[in-house]
Amino acid sequence: MELNRLTAISPVDGRYRGKVEQLGEYFSEYALIRYRVQVEIEYFIALCEEPLPQLAAFDKKRYGALRGIYKDFSIADAQRVKEIEQTTNHDVKAVEYFIKEKMDAIGLGDEREFVHFGLTSQDINNTATPYSLKAATEAIYYPALDELLGKLEELAEAWSSVPMLAHTHGQPASPTVLGKEIRVFVERLGKQLAQLKAIPFPAKFGGATGNFNAHSVAYPDIDWVAFANRFVNGTLGLDRSQFTTQIEHYDNLAALFDAFKRINTILVDLSRDMWTYISMEYFKQKIKAGEVGSSAMPHKVNPIDFENAEGNLGMANAIFEHLAAKLPVSRLQRDLTDSTVLRNIGVPVAHTLIAVSSLMKGLGKLIINREAIDRDLDDNWAVVAEGIQTILRREKYPNPYEALKALTRTNKGITQADIAAFIDGLDVPEPVKQELRALTPHTYIGIFAE
Repeated sequence: MELNRLTAISPVDGRYRGKVEQLGEYFSEYALIRYRVQVEIEYFIALCEEPLPQLAAFDKKRYGALRGIYKDFSIADAQRVKEIEQTTNHDVKAVEYFIKEKMDAIGLGDEREFVHFGLTSQDINNTATPYSLKAATEAIYYPALDELLGKLEELAEAWSSVPMLAHTHGQPASPTVLGKEIRVFVERLGKQLAQLKAIPFPAKFGGATGNFNAHSVAYPDIDWVAFANRFVNGTLGLDRSQFTTQIEHYDNLAALFDAFKRINTILVDLSRDMWTYISMEYFKQKIKAGEVGSSAMPHKVNPIDFENAEGNLGMANAIFEHLAAKLPVSRLQRDLTDSTVLRNIGVPVAHTLIAVSSLMKGLGKLIINREAIDRDLDDNWAVVAEGIQTILRREKYPNPYEALKALTRTNKGITQADIAAFIDGLDVPEPVKQELRALTPHTYIGIFAE
């Protein structure tokens, strides 16, 4: 069966491919090979810059041609690497042989044995993979989150003076402001995004078991730790772990995945709140001609964007959870379980971006329904009881909480008339009564409407 969007096993590469196609530049097999080639080339150039004695005469004007191997890397190049891998049965060794072929073709074959010099596969994988994640995060993920935050800020501002009945435990509670409720998510996302940005993208670079064995035996006078730090931290812009086994210990990579997961959890909370407000008719949704809400019920306009977001965020977090829990655990100096797991880091990123796209679409379709919001406020006069009893406490009125409890803790609805009658019967000065009468579900909204 030919692979296309209809035959793809994963919806990321099928149904949703159009929403996440740009991630192919960072997380596809082609991208992984290209990043490996880039690390190998830049490492070779770093050896020339050191310089190793045998590379001291290397013409620096040839760096451009070397970098062209990865800058102009094509699908055909990736296919050539895969052809070599059929013989080597080793993906990183295939990359090494590919680069050597390219060097032969551009007349640099004399130095070809310094490609992958002293390295193990994980020196390449544990730099190429975090490099790709860092690049995708900065180029695609951060802009998508910033756009979502911008949309939420826009809605918070637009709804900054809309009073709304709050619900705690699913029950009517002290009124709030719709814009402020949106700002709760803006603040939460902003703080977690700042924490995510503070976590370095970790890398391992130190030879077969992290000790520079081969490097130091070949060139004992070179400070290989300093070299590796300059290369990884400087050239690649990653954060080199100083003491490792054959592989990166992945602790900070796990921290990154946990940070992604926390942000997604906030977005799940947002999705469910928006879904609930729609079900309460606080929001209506813009109708698009030709769309069908239900195959059986013609009247329905379902909150599908928020449901799609919640589902994709759940998928993303399940994978982020496994990545964070599995990757830091490896038997002794290394087992291979991290290899196949790392190939999947683009999947939760894709599900996350699908969710963010759905959230943007859903938020853009919301139409505030002031009639329903105001109706809920008007039907719940009991919520001003908190304010009344607090003012009465200030006035040292005896047992105000108990008096309001007796009035409002009932199965019959409390009306404006009930509240007015209660206030009229209070033994307090008239100015205090006037203050109490000014409290309504529409005005008892705290400070954030200002």
